[in-house]
Amino acid sequence: MSAPATDITRQALRFVESTSYADLPAEALRIGRRCMVDAVGLYLAGSQEHSVRILVEDALDQGGRGDAALPAAGTTKVPAALAARVWGTAGHAHDWDDTQVSNDPAHVYGLLTHPTIPPLTAALIVAEQIGQRDGREVMLAFQLGFEVECKISEWMTPRHYRRGHHSSGTVGTFGACVAAARLLGLTGDRLAHAFGIAASLAAGIRVNFGTMTKPLHVGRACENGVTAALLAARGFDADPTALDGPWGFFSVMGEGFDATKANEGFGAPLTIESPGVSIKPYPSGILTHQSMDAMLKLVLDNDLKPEQVERVRFFAGKNIIEPIRYPIARNHLQAKFSMPALLAMIVLCRRASHHEFEDAFVAGPAMQDLQARTEVINDPEIDARGYDLIRSRIEVETKDGRTLVQWADERYRGGPLNPISDADLDGKFFMCAEGVLDEASQRELLGLVRTIDQGADLARLMSLIAGTGAAAHAVRAVAE
Repeated sequence: MSAPATDITRQALRFVESTSYADLPAEALRIGRRCMVDAVGLYLAGSQEHSVRILVEDALDQGGRGDAALPAAGTTKVPAALAARVWGTAGHAHDWDDTQVSNDPAHVYGLLTHPTIPPLTAALIVAEQIGQRDGREVMLAFQLGFEVECKISEWMTPRHYRRGHHSSGTVGTFGACVAAARLLGLTGDRLAHAFGIAASLAAGIRVNFGTMTKPLHVGRACENGVTAALLAARGFDADPTALDGPWGFFSVMGEGFDATKANEGFGAPLTIESPGVSIKPYPSGILTHQSMDAMLKLVLDNDLKPEQVERVRFFAGKNIIEPIRYPIARNHLQAKFSMPALLAMIVLCRRASHHEFEDAFVAGPAMQDLQARTEVINDPEIDARGYDLIRSRIEVETKDGRTLVQWADERYRGGPLNPISDADLDGKFFMCAEGVLDEASQRELLGLVRTIDQGADLARLMSLIAGTGAAAHAVRAVAE
Protein backbone atom coordinates (compact mmCIF):
# COMPACT_ATOMS: atom_id res chain seq x y z
CA MET A 1 0.00 0.00 0.00
CA SER A 2 1.37 3.42 -0.90
CA ALA A 3 0.60 6.74 0.78
CA PRO A 4 -0.46 9.94 -0.97
CA ALA A 5 2.37 12.35 -1.78
CA THR A 6 3.08 14.55 1.25
CA ASP A 7 6.10 16.19 2.83
CA ILE A 8 5.75 15.00 6.43
CA THR A 9 9.27 13.56 6.57
CA ARG A 10 10.68 16.78 5.14
CA GLN A 11 8.70 18.81 7.70
CA ALA A 12 10.11 16.67 10.51
CA LEU A 13 13.66 17.18 9.25
CA ARG A 14 13.21 20.95 9.08
CA PHE A 15 11.74 21.04 12.57
CA VAL A 16 14.63 19.06 14.07
CA GLU A 17 17.28 21.07 12.22
CA SER A 18 15.90 24.56 12.81
CA THR A 19 14.55 24.52 16.39
CA SER A 20 16.83 25.90 19.10
CA TYR A 21 16.65 25.89 22.88
CA ALA A 22 15.66 29.57 22.75
CA ASP A 23 12.60 28.60 20.71
CA LEU A 24 11.21 26.41 23.51
CA PRO A 25 8.40 28.10 25.46
CA ALA A 26 8.81 28.44 29.23
CA GLU A 27 5.79 26.22 29.81
CA ALA A 28 7.26 23.46 27.66
CA LEU A 29 10.45 23.64 29.69
CA ARG A 30 8.53 23.53 32.99
CA ILE A 31 6.54 20.48 31.94
CA GLY A 32 9.64 18.88 30.46
CA ARG A 33 11.46 19.10 33.79
CA ARG A 34 8.48 17.46 35.51
CA CYS A 35 8.52 14.65 32.95
CA MET A 36 12.23 14.16 33.60
CA VAL A 37 11.76 14.00 37.38
CA ASP A 38 9.13 11.33 36.84
CA ALA A 39 11.33 9.36 34.45
CA VAL A 40 14.52 9.45 36.53
CA GLY A 41 12.61 8.08 39.51
CA LEU A 42 11.32 5.30 37.28
CA TYR A 43 14.81 4.43 36.06
CA LEU A 44 15.72 3.83 39.70
CA ALA A 45 12.59 1.84 40.57
CA GLY A 46 12.84 -0.18 37.36
CA SER A 47 16.48 -1.01 38.00
CA GLN A 48 15.36 -3.33 40.79
CA GLU A 49 13.03 -5.38 38.57
CA HIS A 50 14.06 -8.94 37.71
CA SER A 51 13.60 -8.27 34.00
CA VAL A 52 16.01 -5.34 34.13
CA ARG A 53 18.55 -7.30 36.16
CA ILE A 54 18.55 -9.91 33.39
CA LEU A 55 19.25 -7.14 30.85
CA VAL A 56 22.02 -5.71 33.05
CA GLU A 57 23.67 -9.14 33.27
CA ASP A 58 23.35 -9.54 29.51
CA ALA A 59 24.82 -6.10 28.82
CA LEU A 60 27.77 -6.68 31.15
CA ASP A 61 28.41 -10.08 29.60
CA GLN A 62 28.44 -8.57 26.11
CA GLY A 63 30.78 -5.79 27.17
CA GLY A 64 32.32 -3.54 24.54
CA ARG A 65 33.38 0.09 24.48
CA GLY A 66 32.56 2.08 27.59
CA ASP A 67 30.10 4.68 26.35
CA ALA A 68 27.59 4.83 29.19
CA ALA A 69 26.82 3.31 32.58
CA LEU A 70 23.72 1.30 33.49
CA PRO A 71 21.08 2.32 36.06
CA ALA A 72 22.05 1.30 39.60
CA ALA A 73 24.68 -1.12 38.32
CA GLY A 74 27.97 0.48 39.30
CA THR A 75 30.97 1.75 37.39
CA THR A 76 31.14 -0.55 34.35
CA LYS A 77 30.14 1.11 31.09
CA VAL A 78 28.79 -0.51 27.93
CA PRO A 79 28.11 0.61 24.33
CA ALA A 80 25.54 3.40 23.99
CA ALA A 81 22.82 1.42 22.22
CA LEU A 82 23.09 -1.44 24.70
CA ALA A 83 22.88 0.97 27.62
CA ALA A 84 19.82 2.58 26.05
CA ARG A 85 18.08 -0.81 25.92
CA VAL A 86 18.52 -1.29 29.66
CA TRP A 87 17.63 2.27 30.65
CA GLY A 88 14.54 2.31 28.44
CA THR A 89 13.29 -1.00 29.80
CA ALA A 90 13.87 0.19 33.38
CA GLY A 91 11.91 3.37 32.69
CA HIS A 92 8.89 1.40 31.50
CA ALA A 93 9.28 -1.65 33.75
CA HIS A 94 6.49 -0.59 36.12
CA ASP A 95 4.27 0.88 33.37
CA TRP A 96 4.33 4.02 35.51
CA ASP A 97 5.77 6.48 32.96
CA ASP A 98 3.84 9.39 31.52
CA THR A 99 1.31 9.24 28.68
CA GLN A 100 0.59 11.46 25.70
CA VAL A 101 -2.85 13.16 25.64
CA SER A 102 -5.20 13.71 22.69
CA ASN A 103 -8.31 15.87 22.30
CA ASP A 104 -9.64 13.78 19.41
CA PRO A 105 -12.89 11.98 20.42
CA ALA A 106 -12.29 9.38 17.69
CA HIS A 107 -8.75 8.57 18.77
CA VAL A 108 -8.13 5.18 20.34
CA TYR A 109 -6.34 6.01 23.57
CA GLY A 110 -3.86 3.15 23.27
CA LEU A 111 -2.56 4.63 20.02
CA LEU A 112 -0.88 7.33 22.10
CA THR A 113 2.63 6.83 23.42
CA HIS A 114 4.55 6.90 26.67
CA PRO A 115 6.47 9.86 25.29
CA THR A 116 9.26 10.69 27.74
CA ILE A 117 11.36 7.55 28.17
CA PRO A 118 12.55 7.07 24.54
CA PRO A 119 13.83 10.61 23.86
CA LEU A 120 15.11 11.20 27.39
CA THR A 121 16.97 7.89 27.47
CA ALA A 122 18.57 8.57 24.10
CA ALA A 123 19.48 12.12 25.08
CA LEU A 124 21.11 11.12 28.37
CA ILE A 125 22.99 8.16 26.91
CA VAL A 126 24.31 9.95 23.83
CA ALA A 127 25.25 13.00 25.91
CA GLU A 128 27.24 10.67 28.14
CA GLN A 129 28.85 9.02 25.14
CA ILE A 130 30.01 12.25 23.48
CA GLY A 131 30.76 14.15 26.69
CA GLN A 132 27.99 16.73 26.25
CA ARG A 133 27.61 18.55 29.58
CA ASP A 134 25.28 21.38 28.59
CA GLY A 135 21.87 20.50 30.01
CA ARG A 136 20.19 22.87 27.58
CA GLU A 137 21.29 20.67 24.70
CA VAL A 138 19.95 17.60 26.48
CA MET A 139 16.63 19.36 27.11
CA LEU A 140 16.40 20.47 23.48
CA ALA A 141 17.11 16.98 22.17
CA PHE A 142 14.49 15.57 24.53
CA GLN A 143 11.86 18.12 23.51
CA LEU A 144 12.44 17.54 19.79
CA GLY A 145 12.17 13.78 20.16
CA PHE A 146 9.09 14.12 22.35
CA GLU A 147 7.37 16.33 19.77
CA VAL A 148 8.14 14.21 16.71
CA GLU A 149 7.12 11.03 18.51
CA CYS A 150 3.81 12.50 19.72
CA LYS A 151 2.85 14.06 16.41
CA ILE A 152 3.45 10.81 14.52
CA SER A 153 1.30 9.00 17.06
CA GLU A 154 -1.45 11.64 16.89
CA TRP A 155 -1.55 11.67 13.10
CA MET A 156 -1.68 7.90 12.65
CA THR A 157 -5.00 6.17 12.19
CA PRO A 158 -6.31 3.95 15.03
CA ARG A 159 -5.71 0.95 12.78
CA HIS A 160 -2.09 0.85 13.93
CA TYR A 161 -3.00 0.06 17.52
CA ARG A 162 -6.03 -2.07 16.71
CA ARG A 163 -3.89 -4.33 14.52
CA GLY A 164 -1.79 -5.07 17.58
CA HIS A 165 1.16 -2.70 17.31
CA HIS A 166 2.43 -1.19 20.58
CA SER A 167 2.88 2.50 19.82
CA SER A 168 5.45 3.15 22.54
CA GLY A 169 7.66 0.54 20.88
CA THR A 170 7.05 1.53 17.28
CA VAL A 171 6.63 5.32 17.39
CA GLY A 172 8.94 5.61 20.38
CA THR A 173 11.80 4.61 18.10
CA PHE A 174 11.49 7.95 16.31
CA GLY A 175 11.56 9.87 19.59
CA ALA A 176 14.83 8.22 20.55
CA CYS A 177 16.25 8.62 17.05
CA VAL A 178 15.53 12.35 16.92
CA ALA A 179 17.04 13.01 20.35
CA ALA A 180 20.19 11.06 19.51
CA ALA A 181 20.50 12.58 16.04
CA ARG A 182 20.22 16.13 17.37
CA LEU A 183 23.01 15.60 19.90
CA LEU A 184 25.16 13.95 17.22
CA GLY A 185 24.65 16.99 14.99
CA LEU A 186 22.97 15.14 12.11
CA THR A 187 21.44 17.33 9.40
CA GLY A 188 20.34 17.00 5.79
CA ASP A 189 20.70 13.58 4.20
CA ARG A 190 22.22 12.00 7.32
CA LEU A 191 19.26 13.06 9.43
CA ALA A 192 16.87 11.77 6.76
CA HIS A 193 18.71 8.45 6.68
CA ALA A 194 18.42 8.19 10.47
CA PHE A 195 14.63 8.49 10.13
CA GLY A 196 14.66 5.81 7.45
CA ILE A 197 16.70 3.38 9.52
CA ALA A 198 14.47 4.02 12.53
CA ALA A 199 11.36 3.31 10.47
CA SER A 200 12.63 -0.16 9.56
CA LEU A 201 13.71 -0.97 13.13
CA ALA A 202 10.46 0.14 14.81
CA ALA A 203 8.63 -2.80 16.41
CA GLY A 204 6.48 -4.05 19.29
CA ILE A 205 3.26 -6.10 19.37
CA ARG A 206 0.56 -6.12 22.01
CA VAL A 207 0.47 -9.89 22.49
CA ASN A 208 3.33 -9.33 24.95
CA PHE A 209 1.38 -7.00 27.24
CA GLY A 210 1.57 -8.42 30.74
CA THR A 211 5.03 -9.94 30.24
CA MET A 212 8.65 -8.80 30.61
CA THR A 213 8.72 -8.13 26.89
CA LYS A 214 6.23 -5.26 27.06
CA PRO A 215 8.69 -2.90 28.78
CA LEU A 216 11.42 -4.30 26.52
CA HIS A 217 9.48 -2.75 23.63
CA VAL A 218 10.40 0.67 25.04
CA GLY A 219 13.94 -0.47 25.75
CA ARG A 220 14.32 -1.59 22.17
CA ALA A 221 12.80 1.68 20.91
CA CYS A 222 15.57 3.48 22.79
CA GLU A 223 18.24 1.08 21.54
CA ASN A 224 17.02 1.16 17.94
CA GLY A 225 16.65 4.94 17.87
CA VAL A 226 20.21 5.39 19.11
CA THR A 227 21.44 2.75 16.65
CA ALA A 228 19.69 4.49 13.75
CA ALA A 229 21.34 7.81 14.56
CA LEU A 230 24.78 6.28 15.09
CA LEU A 231 24.63 4.34 11.82
CA ALA A 232 23.46 7.40 9.90
CA ALA A 233 26.33 9.38 11.40
CA ARG A 234 28.71 6.79 9.91
CA GLY A 235 27.14 7.14 6.45
CA PHE A 236 24.65 4.25 6.47
CA ASP A 237 21.79 5.20 4.16
CA ALA A 238 18.02 4.68 3.96
CA ASP A 239 15.07 6.09 2.05
CA PRO A 240 14.73 9.84 2.81
CA THR A 241 10.91 9.71 2.84
CA ALA A 242 10.51 7.03 5.48
CA LEU A 243 7.40 8.43 7.16
CA ASP A 244 5.18 9.24 4.18
CA GLY A 245 6.88 7.74 1.14
CA PRO A 246 5.55 4.71 -0.77
CA TRP A 247 5.48 1.76 1.64
CA GLY A 248 6.58 4.17 4.36
CA PHE A 249 5.85 3.98 8.06
CA PHE A 250 2.39 5.56 7.90
CA SER A 251 1.05 3.38 5.07
CA VAL A 252 2.57 0.09 6.19
CA MET A 253 2.26 0.37 9.98
CA GLY A 254 -0.85 2.49 10.27
CA GLU A 255 -2.63 2.17 6.93
CA GLY A 256 -2.57 5.91 6.49
CA PHE A 257 -2.70 9.10 8.52
CA ASP A 258 -4.99 12.06 9.22
CA ALA A 259 -3.97 14.64 6.60
CA THR A 260 -5.91 17.44 8.30
CA LYS A 261 -3.97 16.97 11.51
CA ALA A 262 -0.67 16.57 9.68
CA ASN A 263 -1.20 19.88 7.91
CA GLU A 264 -0.86 21.60 11.30
CA GLY A 265 2.79 20.59 11.34
CA PHE A 266 5.31 20.04 14.10
CA GLY A 267 5.54 22.43 17.03
CA ALA A 268 2.35 24.36 16.35
CA PRO A 269 1.86 24.01 19.28
CA LEU A 270 4.24 21.59 20.95
CA THR A 271 2.30 18.55 22.13
CA ILE A 272 3.97 18.72 25.55
CA GLU A 273 2.09 22.02 26.05
CA SER A 274 -1.18 21.21 24.29
CA PRO A 275 -2.98 18.90 24.59
CA GLY A 276 -0.32 17.90 27.10
CA VAL A 277 0.90 14.88 29.00
CA SER A 278 -0.39 12.90 31.96
CA ILE A 279 1.84 11.76 34.82
CA LYS A 280 0.65 8.49 36.28
CA PRO A 281 -0.48 8.11 39.89
CA TYR A 282 -0.52 4.29 39.63
CA PRO A 283 1.98 1.78 38.14
CA SER A 284 -0.45 0.39 35.58
CA GLY A 285 -1.88 1.33 32.19
CA ILE A 286 -3.20 4.92 32.02
CA LEU A 287 -6.53 3.50 30.88
CA THR A 288 -7.05 2.04 34.36
CA HIS A 289 -6.37 5.03 36.62
CA GLN A 290 -9.70 6.79 36.48
CA SER A 291 -11.48 3.57 37.39
CA MET A 292 -9.04 2.84 40.21
CA ASP A 293 -9.64 6.31 41.64
CA ALA A 294 -13.38 5.69 41.32
CA MET A 295 -13.11 2.44 43.25
CA LEU A 296 -10.97 4.13 45.90
CA LYS A 297 -13.61 6.85 46.29
CA LEU A 298 -16.38 4.25 46.56
CA VAL A 299 -14.43 2.30 49.19
CA LEU A 300 -13.56 5.36 51.28
CA ASP A 301 -16.96 7.07 51.00
CA ASN A 302 -18.70 3.91 52.18
CA ASP A 303 -15.93 2.62 54.45
CA LEU A 304 -16.27 -0.60 52.47
CA LYS A 305 -14.45 -3.60 53.90
CA PRO A 306 -13.28 -6.49 51.67
CA GLU A 307 -15.41 -8.99 53.59
CA GLN A 308 -18.55 -6.94 52.78
CA VAL A 309 -18.16 -7.31 49.00
CA GLU A 310 -20.32 -9.90 47.25
CA ARG A 311 -19.68 -8.99 43.60
CA VAL A 312 -18.15 -6.20 41.49
CA ARG A 313 -19.35 -5.19 38.03
CA PHE A 314 -17.15 -2.93 35.89
CA PHE A 315 -18.68 -1.17 32.85
CA ALA A 316 -16.43 0.42 30.21
CA GLY A 317 -15.81 0.89 26.50
CA LYS A 318 -13.58 -1.06 24.15
CA ASN A 319 -10.77 1.44 24.60
CA ILE A 320 -10.30 0.06 28.14
CA ILE A 321 -11.49 -3.51 27.80
CA GLU A 322 -9.46 -4.52 24.73
CA PRO A 323 -5.95 -3.61 25.99
CA ILE A 324 -6.67 -4.27 29.70
CA ARG A 325 -7.21 -7.86 28.78
CA TYR A 326 -6.56 -10.31 31.64
CA PRO A 327 -9.79 -11.57 33.29
CA ILE A 328 -7.77 -12.87 36.24
CA ALA A 329 -4.15 -11.82 36.80
CA ARG A 330 -1.78 -14.53 38.04
CA ASN A 331 1.27 -12.29 38.52
CA HIS A 332 2.15 -8.63 38.96
CA LEU A 333 2.80 -8.02 35.26
CA GLN A 334 -0.61 -9.35 34.26
CA ALA A 335 -2.18 -7.30 37.06
CA LYS A 336 -1.17 -4.09 35.28
CA PHE A 337 -3.52 -5.14 32.46
CA SER A 338 -6.37 -6.61 34.49
CA MET A 339 -9.27 -4.49 35.75
CA PRO A 340 -10.44 -7.23 38.15
CA ALA A 341 -6.95 -7.31 39.69
CA LEU A 342 -6.61 -3.55 39.95
CA LEU A 343 -10.05 -3.04 41.45
CA ALA A 344 -9.49 -5.94 43.87
CA MET A 345 -6.18 -4.38 44.92
CA ILE A 346 -7.94 -1.13 45.81
CA VAL A 347 -10.64 -2.93 47.78
CA LEU A 348 -8.13 -5.04 49.69
CA CYS A 349 -5.39 -2.44 50.31
CA ARG A 350 -7.01 0.95 49.68
CA ARG A 351 -4.00 1.80 47.53
CA ALA A 352 -1.99 0.44 44.58
CA SER A 353 1.68 1.37 44.69
CA HIS A 354 4.55 -0.65 43.24
CA HIS A 355 4.78 -2.38 46.63
CA GLU A 356 1.40 -4.07 45.97
CA PHE A 357 2.51 -5.25 42.54
CA GLU A 358 4.24 -8.36 43.84
CA ASP A 359 3.64 -11.84 42.45
CA ALA A 360 2.97 -13.37 45.85
CA PHE A 361 0.24 -10.87 46.65
CA VAL A 362 -1.41 -10.95 43.21
CA ALA A 363 -1.45 -14.77 43.18
CA GLY A 364 -2.63 -14.96 46.80
CA PRO A 365 -6.07 -16.27 47.81
CA ALA A 366 -7.63 -12.88 48.63
CA MET A 367 -6.75 -11.37 45.26
CA GLN A 368 -7.70 -14.48 43.32
CA ASP A 369 -11.06 -14.78 45.06
CA LEU A 370 -12.11 -11.15 44.54
CA GLN A 371 -10.94 -11.14 40.93
CA ALA A 372 -13.14 -14.18 40.26
CA ARG A 373 -16.12 -12.24 41.62
CA THR A 374 -15.46 -9.20 39.38
CA GLU A 375 -17.26 -9.01 36.02
CA VAL A 376 -16.02 -6.78 33.16
CA ILE A 377 -18.85 -5.59 30.88
CA ASN A 378 -18.56 -3.72 27.58
CA ASP A 379 -21.07 -0.85 27.66
CA PRO A 380 -22.18 0.28 24.15
CA GLU A 381 -23.43 3.60 25.53
CA ILE A 382 -19.96 4.39 26.88
CA ASP A 383 -18.42 3.36 23.54
CA ALA A 384 -20.77 5.71 21.71
CA ARG A 385 -19.45 8.71 23.65
CA GLY A 386 -16.00 8.42 22.02
CA TYR A 387 -12.47 7.73 23.17
CA ASP A 388 -11.13 11.20 23.93
CA LEU A 389 -11.75 10.60 27.65
CA ILE A 390 -11.65 7.47 29.79
CA ARG A 391 -15.18 6.67 30.94
CA SER A 392 -16.29 3.84 33.20
CA ARG A 393 -18.78 2.87 35.92
CA ILE A 394 -18.41 0.54 38.92
CA GLU A 395 -21.23 -1.29 40.68
CA VAL A 396 -20.51 -3.15 43.92
CA GLU A 397 -23.06 -5.55 45.39
CA THR A 398 -22.60 -5.96 49.12
CA LYS A 399 -23.47 -9.02 51.16
CA ASP A 400 -26.17 -7.06 53.01
CA GLY A 401 -28.02 -6.34 49.73
CA ARG A 402 -26.82 -2.83 48.82
CA THR A 403 -25.67 -1.76 45.35
CA LEU A 404 -23.02 0.95 45.43
CA VAL A 405 -22.40 2.85 42.19
CA GLN A 406 -19.51 5.13 41.22
CA TRP A 407 -18.70 6.75 37.87
CA ALA A 408 -15.07 7.54 37.09
CA ASP A 409 -14.11 11.23 37.03
CA GLU A 410 -13.30 12.14 33.44
CA ARG A 411 -10.94 14.85 34.75
CA TYR A 412 -8.60 12.13 35.88
CA ARG A 413 -5.83 12.70 38.38
CA GLY A 414 -2.51 13.16 36.63
CA GLY A 415 -3.94 14.55 33.38
CA PRO A 416 -3.60 18.15 32.18
CA LEU A 417 -7.00 19.09 33.62
CA ASN A 418 -6.11 17.72 37.05
CA PRO A 419 -2.31 17.50 37.21
CA ILE A 420 -0.29 15.91 39.98
CA SER A 421 1.24 18.62 42.15
CA ASP A 422 4.99 19.10 42.35
CA ALA A 423 4.84 17.85 45.94
CA ASP A 424 3.05 14.65 44.88
CA LEU A 425 5.49 14.22 42.00
CA ASP A 426 8.39 14.53 44.44
CA GLY A 427 6.68 11.94 46.64
CA LYS A 428 6.47 9.54 43.71
CA PHE A 429 10.16 10.14 42.97
CA PHE A 430 11.20 9.36 46.55
CA MET A 431 9.02 6.24 46.58
CA CYS A 432 10.74 5.04 43.40
CA ALA A 433 14.23 5.83 44.73
CA GLU A 434 13.69 4.11 48.09
CA GLY A 435 16.06 1.19 48.51
CA VAL A 436 18.18 2.26 45.54
CA LEU A 437 19.79 5.49 46.79
CA ASP A 438 20.33 6.78 50.29
CA GLU A 439 18.16 9.72 51.36
CA ALA A 440 20.80 12.39 50.84
CA SER A 441 21.53 11.13 47.32
CA GLN A 442 17.82 11.01 46.52
CA ARG A 443 17.47 14.70 47.35
CA GLU A 444 20.63 15.63 45.49
CA LEU A 445 19.49 13.77 42.39
CA LEU A 446 16.03 15.36 42.49
CA GLY A 447 17.61 18.80 42.64
CA LEU A 448 19.87 18.04 39.69
CA VAL A 449 17.00 16.84 37.52
CA ARG A 450 14.84 19.85 38.40
CA THR A 451 17.66 22.14 37.20
CA ILE A 452 18.94 20.00 34.34
CA ASP A 453 18.88 22.87 31.82
CA GLN A 454 19.86 25.51 34.37
CA GLY A 455 23.45 24.59 35.06
CA ALA A 456 23.10 21.17 36.71
CA ASP A 457 26.15 18.91 36.83
CA LEU A 458 25.20 16.24 34.30
CA ALA A 459 28.15 14.01 35.16
CA ARG A 460 27.05 13.93 38.79
CA LEU A 461 23.43 13.31 37.77
CA MET A 462 24.42 10.28 35.70
CA SER A 463 26.73 8.92 38.41
CA LEU A 464 23.91 9.01 40.94
CA ILE A 465 21.52 7.09 38.69
CA ALA A 466 24.25 4.57 37.91
CA GLY A 467 25.02 4.12 41.61
CA THR A 468 28.64 5.22 41.32
CA GLY A 469 28.09 8.26 43.53
CA ALA A 470 25.97 6.63 46.24
CA ALA A 471 24.53 3.33 47.45
CA ALA A 472 23.24 0.95 44.77
CA HIS A 473 21.89 -2.27 46.17
CA ALA A 474 20.21 -5.18 44.47
CA VAL A 475 21.20 -4.70 40.84
CA ARG A 476 24.87 -4.18 41.64
CA ALA A 477 24.86 -7.35 43.71
CA VAL A 478 23.47 -9.30 40.75
CA ALA A 479 25.93 -7.70 38.35
CA GLU A 480 28.90 -8.64 40.50
